[in-house]
Amino acid sequence: MRRNRRVKIVATLGPASAAPEMVERLFIAGVDVFRINMSHSSHDGSKALYNTVRACAARHRHPIGILADLQGPKFRIGNFETGRVQVKTGSIFKFDLDETLGTGERVYLPHTQIFDAIKPGHMLVLDDGKLRMRVVEASKVQIRAEVTTGGMLASRKGISMPDTLLPISPLTEKDKADLAHALKLGVDWVALSFVQRAEDIHEVRNLIGTRAAILSKIEKPSAVADLENVIAASDAIMVARGDLGVEMPVERVPGIQKKMTRMARAAGKPVIIATQMLESMISSPMPTRAEVSDVANAVFDGADAIMLSAESAVGQYPVEAIQMMDKIAIEVEHDPIYEPMLYATQTEPQPTGADAIAAAASAIADTVKLGAIVCYTATGSTVLRVTRERPGIPVIGLTPIESTARRLSLVWGVQTILTGDPENLSHMVRKACRIAFEEGLVKAREGVLITAGIPLGSPGTTNMIRIAFVDESGAPIAEEV
Repeated sequence: MRRNRRVKIVATLGPASAAPEMVERLFIAGVDVFRINMSHSSHDGSKALYNTVRACAARHRHPIGILADLQGPKFRIGNFETGRVQVKTGSIFKFDLDETLGTGERVYLPHTQIFDAIKPGHMLVLDDGKLRMRVVEASKVQIRAEVTTGGMLASRKGISMPDTLLPISPLTEKDKADLAHALKLGVDWVALSFVQRAEDIHEVRNLIGTRAAILSKIEKPSAVADLENVIAASDAIMVARGDLGVEMPVERVPGIQKKMTRMARAAGKPVIIATQMLESMISSPMPTRAEVSDVANAVFDGADAIMLSAESAVGQYPVEAIQMMDKIAIEVEHDPIYEPMLYATQTEPQPTGADAIAAAASAIADTVKLGAIVCYTATGSTVLRVTRERPGIPVIGLTPIESTARRLSLVWGVQTILTGDPENLSHMVRKACRIAFEEGLVKAREGVLITAGIPLGSPGTTNMIRIAFVDESGAPIAEEV
């Protein structure tokens, strides 16, 4: 099940895609990683989805990643007497701890953490950005705010504070229960919502350990401000453009997306672009031209993965949406300007021997015109270092560890194959040549570059390069250091 593109596709499972036959169709259409949204999945439901994906992977003998996306803290206002009220621009609206029904002038806000942290001048954003207010006075029991953008406000609508750093954990009690359940199932990635700073990720890392990789969703201005540290603490990041566009001016989001993509690439961490990529395909068999350009730009920027949410979870055309993403990605990667744009944003390798070896591997493969790069890896670190350079030839990740193979399904350009460790260096070269040849990635007389950490199976090391050329049977003809 080799893909003809290097960017990966993530699809959210939901009512439209939960059936085993639909999961099968989506995988064949191009899905590399399936996302389970814990906001909408019960534990029994998520277990059924997990088992369906694992069964599909077993049938096709292909690693498929599973991402469990935690809900994170949600803040909502209380109820109004009339269900909804008209809030006028320029008026003063109050939030308080009085549980009585709200009016056109005030409403209950059942979150004491907000009262503890908010300051005059901070913004309040309600109902996904439809209403906006600026705080003029704040105390432990009441917030008075000037309405800068008014409108109808209904009971139980969401409220967010883009300027306020809240003294709370990114994990609610629900999230902790969902996380324990997801880890027990054996998910490969955990997506962390409501990340405000790097310390939030360290807190969750203490709970997860090495049982799953952590993907931080960047959806808060405070996370953008601490982006370098957040990326360093994470295993991957997601540009969560929906919430980010609510909490920040929407015109800033495209530039922030590009900044995050470049910083993640420079750090060798996978980056997913998400939200509304093919939104119109929820109800239409064809996307808009703007959506096609949006997906294409993410691919041109060298993102590791592009993601569908409602399109595949509840949409009328989930398979068509995946097929469209696949076609767009393939077209972009074959465009003459793709590689010049991709390499225009390259950064210098980290000053370590392992990163220097990985950068050299890509340069050597390009200079010698080799057919593929084969990486032996236990933890995935060797593959991440090599793909960070965005080599222009296929990258094969060989690992004896199934969880590593599944996690790498999110990473740009790599085809991961589960295989045992070689017995020695000679066996390593023979196996790499045979697999590259059998997978159709190299032809007779073409060369393969092999990189690994020696001694074999030692995690975190990348210190060896070999070049070998294959004969008509896939065996090595010659080997060079």
